[in-house]
Amino acid sequence: MNSSKTVFSQLNSFLPKKEFDKLVKKYKGNYYSKSFSCWDQYLCMMFAQLTHRESLRDIEICLRSFEKKLYHLGIRGRVSRSTLADANNGRDWRIYRDFANCLIVEARKLYLDEPFGVELKNSVYAFDASIISLCLSVFPWAKFRTTKAGIKMHTQLDLHGNIPVFIDLSDAAQADVVALDNLMIEAGSVYILDRGYIDFKRLYYFVTSLAFFIIRAKKGLAYKRVYSNSVDKKTGVRSDQIIKLTSKKSAKNYPDKLRRIKYYDLEKNRYLIFLTNNFSIPAKTIADLYKSRWQVELFFKWIKQHLKIKSFFGTSRNAVYTQIWIAISAYVLVAIVKKRLKIDKSLYSILQFLSIALFHKIPIFTALNDIEETQNHAINHKQLNLFDY
Repeated sequence: MNSSKTVFSQLNSFLPKKEFDKLVKKYKGNYYSKSFSCWDQYLCMMFAQLTHRESLRDIEICLRSFEKKLYHLGIRGRVSRSTLADANNGRDWRIYRDFANCLIVEARKLYLDEPFGVELKNSVYAFDASIISLCLSVFPWAKFRTTKAGIKMHTQLDLHGNIPVFIDLSDAAQADVVALDNLMIEAGSVYILDRGYIDFKRLYYFVTSLAFFIIRAKKGLAYKRVYSNSVDKKTGVRSDQIIKLTSKKSAKNYPDKLRRIKYYDLEKNRYLIFLTNNFSIPAKTIADLYKSRWQVELFFKWIKQHLKIKSFFGTSRNAVYTQIWIAISAYVLVAIVKKRLKIDKSLYSILQFLSIALFHKIPIFTALNDIEETQNHAINHKQLNLFDY
């Protein structure tokens, strides 16, 4: 890596610029502006993500202090608060959504063989949603309760590498289960869902798509036992039954048999009941797979802590969506760099280094390998092992 380039330039060299240009052309991103392009906007917002800027004025002051270096970073237009605000409000946010998805495709290839604690040849995905809270007086378009506003981020996480495969943004008032309609279900894959996604008509679509689901059952499920499999209670499994739904509506929506597994979680002293359409995976493995669903919760927690998606640089829906998608692409880009350069450091430590070293002219490979992770960081990443590959 060329040491005469800044760390920011070296980092951005991993971005597929040609794909970005195709998307700008598709959505006519530069149609009304020639002095401050979509690429300028993207790099400025990426800089803001990586260095934890607090406002548009903050971005303007910081970048202008390095004005002579901006051309070599790829920023050709003059950076100003008003220009960046107009770009965030007016440029189609789908440019940055589709570009983030391009990066996700690349990252998935790199992390395809990453273990996640359960030996299974199938692709395994955890799917869940999290609300990003907003101030109702500032974001009235995002109202979902009398005194609250927010948007909902629906995420399908590939547990091999913890890369988000599918992300959808919706109004917070939308029911979580509706997001299942937008999933691109892969035959042979396993999808792990929380009980908020119980909808037997939608779950049956996994069956017709030749995919598998694992979901927690709600209380009061009406069913009849067809037969029981033998279990080893030492593993925590209390029962492994094949059932049929008996509720008229449920039986119509899901006419096939289901597998019902009752499991005792010794660590938390509670019983869990799982439903699945997979009849071959061992019952204990089903429980272990559901436990790994927690990785998607850690994903939400991590990006809210370490990326700029809790306060926003603009108040319109377009500006908010733009910022969220660029934040996601920042996360995925760092994951790509980590893998391509074979850096044996946590994403937390890499991001901490990048936040203070973007304008340094040092080889990024050497700099990242020389990061010293403190004991405190190690403890944090034991708790959030999602990002301690």
